[in-house]
Amino acid sequence: MCAPPDPRHVLLVAALLPGMGHVWTGRAARGLGFALFAILGGWLTAKFAAPEASFVGRHAGGFFVWALSLTDAYRGARLDRTRFERGV
Repeated sequence: MCAPPDPRHVLLVAALLPGMGHVWTGRAARGLGFALFAILGGWLTAKFAAPEASFVGRHAGGFFVWALSLTDAYRGARLDRTRFERGV
């Protein structure tokens, strides 16, 4: 059995492409869910945000879901790595 990916690499991939860190660690449905909700959250806040809001403000819902997915992908990869190293 091969070792799971380094959690820092998973974090980097998840930061560049929302949801892909989950896909890389074998949690494809979870990653695709995070990606879809990030898009949906960004679209909803863009639709209802004030016109004078900044880019980040107009897409805050998507950025929030993306930030949650970063921590979740890293945590999952770190748990996988720890279980592998302990032989569990």
